Amino acid sequence: MPQMNMIQALNSAQDIMLGRDPHVVIIGEDIGYFGGVFRTTDGLQRKYGEHRVIDAPIAEGGIIGAVIGMAVNGLRPIAEIQFADYIYPGFDQIASQLARIRYRTAGDFFTPVTIRTPCGGGIRGGQTHSQSPEGLFTHVSGLKVIMPSNPYDAKGLLISAIEDDDPVIFFEPKRIYNGPFDGDPDKPAVPWSTHEKGEVPEEYYTVPIGRAEVVEEGEDLTVLCYGTMVHVAQAAARRVEADAEIVDLRTLAPLDVDTIRKSVEKTGRCVVVHEATRFSGYGAELTATVQEECFYHLEAPIERVCGWDTPYPHAFEWDYFPGQKRVAAAIEKVLEAE
Repeated sequence: MPQMNMIQALNSAQDIMLGRDPHVVIIGEDIGYFGGVFRTTDGLQRKYGEHRVIDAPIAEGGIIGAVIGMAVNGLRPIAEIQFADYIYPGFDQIASQLARIRYRTAGDFFTPVTIRTPCGGGIRGGQTHSQSPEGLFTHVSGLKVIMPSNPYDAKGLLISAIEDDDPVIFFEPKRIYNGPFDGDPDKPAVPWSTHEKGEVPEEYYTVPIGRAEVVEEGEDLTVLCYGTMVHVAQAAARRVEADAEIVDLRTLAPLDVDTIRKSVEKTGRCVVVHEATRFSGYGAELTATVQEECFYHLEAPIERVCGWDTPYPHAFEWDYFPGQKRVAAAIEKVLEAE
């Protein structure tokens, strides 16, 4: 099977869908001639033309408004927002229009829009290139929200998102675009790009939206995570030699509650890990879900490991980033609780 990193897998997914469906178009800043800041659309405009892969002005609200109009008129647009930090000018269009059109028209219109955007830190991007705003979008009814952790899932989930008749916000953790990252803050000099690849089929395939994956089975505790934090959680569990069950959520909305319930009922202990800020972060929803679904099976309080409740810092990035040490300490705390 071919080897791809996440960038190549995402490019392959878009290439396949542009070729399979003439209604698929891509629009975004620098995605055509330049091939995207992270090269996820490299070569697609040359192959499919400027009418299918469209360079847009620096106007995120305009990009989102354009794809809404495209979608209700029969296209399946993919919008690339260059960084997740730039999505806020289009948030009103997403929350007030995109997410509600099927509901407000009683199903007469729908918006099969996929919004791709790189998120998260670990590349010294500072406060305006490192945010993880996924919690804002999981709160909006009518949206599906995805964040993959590996190239295989990235390609399969992106194809599923493009084919879905509802709008999907597709977050791509830029720290693992070129390979996994174990989140060790003691190694800040390690290049962000490790250039490690995974097995990804060249052909069309899908990964179902709304299903989590148990990437490592264990008996001692459950770690709920997604995106870059899957790799960090695995490394942290190895660091303290914990028999942890690592659950990669993959889809944040709709959430795979059944997989979470089965895992926590088995282990009786739970740690939640995400890179976004702690207060009102997505981990609060996960913690509430575990409490509601698994209360009588819990043998210890649920522990959260998250980013700080501050803008994403530059100089102190490795303190903000939920790295191995912080996740490992949370695992030990939960395992030691009586």
